[in-house]
Amino acid sequence: MATVALSGHLVSKIIPKNGYMGVIYIESSKYSTDSKPNIAAYKRGTGGRSSFNGIVATVFGCSGFVGPYVVNRLGKIGTQMILPYRGDFYNVCKLKVAGDLGQVLFTPFDIRDEKSIAKAVQYSNVVINLIGRDYETKNFKYMDVHVDGARRLARICREQGVERLIHLSYLNAEEHPTPLVMKKPSMFKITKYLGECAIKEEFPTATILRASDIYGSEDRFLRAFASFWRIHSNIMPLYKNGKETIKQPVYVGDVAQAIVNAARDPDTKAQVYQAVGPKRYMLSDMVTWFYQLMRKDKDWGFFHYDMKYDPIFPLKVFLANAASPAYPFGFLHWEGLEKEATTDKVIAGVPTLEDLGVTPTPMEDQVPWELKPYRVHQYYMDRIGEFPRPPNPPIQPAI
Repeated sequence: MATVALSGHLVSKIIPKNGYMGVIYIESSKYSTDSKPNIAAYKRGTGGRSSFNGIVATVFGCSGFVGPYVVNRLGKIGTQMILPYRGDFYNVCKLKVAGDLGQVLFTPFDIRDEKSIAKAVQYSNVVINLIGRDYETKNFKYMDVHVDGARRLARICREQGVERLIHLSYLNAEEHPTPLVMKKPSMFKITKYLGECAIKEEFPTATILRASDIYGSEDRFLRAFASFWRIHSNIMPLYKNGKETIKQPVYVGDVAQAIVNAARDPDTKAQVYQAVGPKRYMLSDMVTWFYQLMRKDKDWGFFHYDMKYDPIFPLKVFLANAASPAYPFGFLHWEGLEKEATTDKVIAGVPTLEDLGVTPTPMEDQVPWELKPYRVHQYYMDRIGEFPRPPNPPIQPAI
């Protein structure tokens, strides 16, 4: 009996050939014919949470909005995870139960500390970068996080021999964006574009997901509209009354599943995917529908108007930022308003979530549940049919 071991593949199948018992393929890229195989890296189990699928993944940004969704889906399929965290450990300890006992490990890190990044990725074959800033702080500017941090992370992953790098970016990122609400180009859009370029330079086989506005539990999209900081009593200012902005929001669970599917599919290397929802909506129609779901319709007194006719709104934005030392109240800030006013541009020919095996969730199926806590008179026990569900917003044609 004889066997042949080839590095670069996992033990997956035996093929009879020329009298040999078979050829055993080893998956771990760190295995070589000069050393013994790493038994701990072999797949084991039936594929569930108590199994091991051969992937050791480091998830940067695990404590953010998208991070817990990604971690939970990785844990469901038996992934060993290293979760770097910044600040207090108790902000991320809830993620411990996402995987089986001993499969979820934590390590402190700082995006400016190369040693802590190297420590977090040295044993991983997949690294997922979800780090991003919606707003700037005195400690972290957009360039620090989206460009310098992304470049540093990608370079260290390459030096440490990481096989796969998956980076979450922004759909409308561009080098020279046209200002809409602000008087100067959006640094959020610019740095997201430069961050993609940095990732590609340092890690050419990286997979990039360009996501539109992501909604879900604890998001900064639906809840920004629902916040009392965004609305004046019963009226809301929108860029050009919301009539010139088309949105295609995507559900956070779909983005998380797309990331997991990309991590398991080697054919996604060096690919760019657009993470968008299945339908397009005019901003004015979408916001009106949000408030109807919250039982704040025209009978309640809700309507929207062009923000350029509101001299008080800029003062409100200033106060929302000046009154908070950490983050803008209600997530009301100029970069967020610029992002809100931007039409989602889906490029024809660039793969989407469907190409990653994900069926996008329509907003009509998810948003009513997400906005339920923000309804007027939430604790009123209404009778069945007393508040009929409002009609869905009109769908806009694809570009």
